[in-house]
Amino acid sequence: MQKYIIERDIPGVDKLNPAELKGAAQTSNAALAQVGAERVQWVESFVTPDKTFCVYLAQDEDAVREHARLSGFPANKITPVAGMISPSTAN
Repeated sequence: MQKYIIERDIPGVDKLNPAELKGAAQTSNAALAQVGAERVQWVESFVTPDKTFCVYLAQDEDAVREHARLSGFPANKITPVAGMISPSTAN
């Protein structure tokens, strides 16, 4: 599967309390179950002011869009990851 970064514009997301974030994760998980783990998997998300940046593994962008449609969370920008570097890359 291809790794993707999904940018979601969600005004106020950084102000959600833990219970609201839990509910959002449950909504996302329910949509993931509908799409199927063989098509799309959620790795992690980063919450920033008015946005989330999510890391997904997916068969293709259509699987990411289907998850967005089912969950109700926008996928404003879907970017395939071409590679990765970290501090250990310098060694």
